[in-house]
Amino acid sequence: MQLWKGRFKKELSKTTNDFNSSISFDSRMYKEDIEGSIAHATMLGRCGIIKEEEANDIVKGLKGILADIENGTLHIDMEAEDIHTFIEGELTKRIGDNGKRLHTSRSRNDQVAVDIKLYLKKEVVNVKNLVVGLIKVIADKAEKYSEIVMPGYTHLQRAQPITFGHHLLAYGEMLLRDVSRLEDCLKRMDEMPLGSCALAGTTYPIDRTITAELLGFDRITNNSLDGVSDRDYCIEFASVLSIIMVHLSRFSEEIIMWCSWEFKFIELDDAFSTGSSIMPQKKNPDIAELVRGKSGRVFGDNMTLLTIMKGTALAYNKDMQEDKEAIFDALDTVKMCLTAFTPMLDTMRVIPENMRKAAAGGFINATDCADWLTKNGVPFRDAYKATGELVARCIELGTDLENLPMDEYKKVCDVFNDDVYSAISLERCTNERTVFGGPASANVKAQAKRVAEIAEKL
Repeated sequence: MQLWKGRFKKELSKTTNDFNSSISFDSRMYKEDIEGSIAHATMLGRCGIIKEEEANDIVKGLKGILADIENGTLHIDMEAEDIHTFIEGELTKRIGDNGKRLHTSRSRNDQVAVDIKLYLKKEVVNVKNLVVGLIKVIADKAEKYSEIVMPGYTHLQRAQPITFGHHLLAYGEMLLRDVSRLEDCLKRMDEMPLGSCALAGTTYPIDRTITAELLGFDRITNNSLDGVSDRDYCIEFASVLSIIMVHLSRFSEEIIMWCSWEFKFIELDDAFSTGSSIMPQKKNPDIAELVRGKSGRVFGDNMTLLTIMKGTALAYNKDMQEDKEAIFDALDTVKMCLTAFTPMLDTMRVIPENMRKAAAGGFINATDCADWLTKNGVPFRDAYKATGELVARCIELGTDLENLPMDEYKKVCDVFNDDVYSAISLERCTNERTVFGGPASANVKAQAKRVAEIAEKL
């Protein structure tokens, strides 16, 4: 059954049918297609465009199809052109001519648009819930490790002391922004396109607000051309998914490094690691590596959508059929990554002594040493130069600022006294950074609580 067959005299070739078909990927929207059709038929009946009993017959038939698909007694025919054709054909088989009335004042153009929006609206919420789950794990671990000192890095060089909890909360903030972007994306997606028909609306006296209310849309689209040709919501959702993957990939990169013997800040649970087929000592962070790799896949899906839409004149063009595979793949990939990443992070073992050792070995308290001089009357630039000379001297002697003898300090600047040793202790360096947003333990605990409370409300 082709919905457009009346114009044509020859049968469609199998090659053309296979190339044209979208049933292999749009069949996942069977529920949304039926929901949209039920709302459409209900509206037709209420507006008197078809008889109430005809509308009721259609709705009953559609509900039966949905029940049969979900209980496994009806299998979607993968030889059908698309899910819309299959559902309408099955409906007509079951209820006869009344099934043929369903498509009154509707086109596949606005039908597919409403199906995708209904489907993605649900999935935005599903992704949001997965992200919130990860945020909760981050907040819990940040509070737990709010006092564990580690080196903070710039240029992948040890820079200044922070706490592990503070580091984790940086990703918590990224993910909170992702949630905000998902919510904004959902707001713009929440427009109902049914009633736009092919591109120019309809001469039937339909009431689009009835359909929108039945389907749970906040509002209806304002322009029929835009209603059927808009795929901004797919592009925007893919963009948000891409940013989520940027954050997961960055986090994965650090987890991969932290697992290595060169860092050994953490160890992943055996349930979330793999080994080598030839090297028995290996314990590989494969989940993190796969998340890092799959980010490129999602970025590619985003680029696919942008490329599809950049040259399509109004209104609908068949190119736009390609939107579904791209957005579905991006969606599936992100959900799979979040589902694996969250328990991996939740079960990882932190090794505080290695973090503390790394923090002690990189002169990351040098800024605090310079600040101590400045607080004792030395101009910052002179203090900066003096501390740099001290670091160079430490390297020559094979020691660090905490263990450098006072006579070496005095050779560089006679302002130094024994108080400097207390000032440059890593714990004090961290805990005196009490500025809002800083890594002091009290700050981290407060921010972890804040993030956890936000996540709970979400």
